[in-house]
Amino acid sequence: MTVELPEIAKKLLDTGSQVTVATLMRDGSPQTSVLWATYDGDDLLLSTIIGRAKERNWRRDPRTSVLIHDPNDPNRYVEVRGSVSMTTEGGPELINRLSLTYYGEPYTGDEGTDHVRVVARLTPSRVVVR
Repeated sequence: MTVELPEIAKKLLDTGSQVTVATLMRDGSPQTSVLWATYDGDDLLLSTIIGRAKERNWRRDPRTSVLIHDPNDPNRYVEVRGSVSMTTEGGPELINRLSLTYYGEPYTGDEGTDHVRVVARLTPSRVVVR
């Protein structure tokens, strides 16, 4: 069952709020990363590279939690829990879109590398707004 992404989450992402992403390591311990994020409908979109810990973790166990921080109120956040599906289709376009939101300029961090960008789509199963 999918859950609607609340407007406050969309507003925070539209203004470039950072997110903290939690995945599960092979031994069950948590792994967290600070990322950029956006949305498509009610799904969150995250970008990573093939071979990074979160990408390997999601391939093994797609369950994840994302905390969207409100930079203007440290007591306000939105937590989105659910499962991630991944594709390489649209990977470079997503990281560029995110870079434009967060920095106002095209993304150049993958130039001259063999990075393969992944789009991780988090479909919410639970949302908590605080």
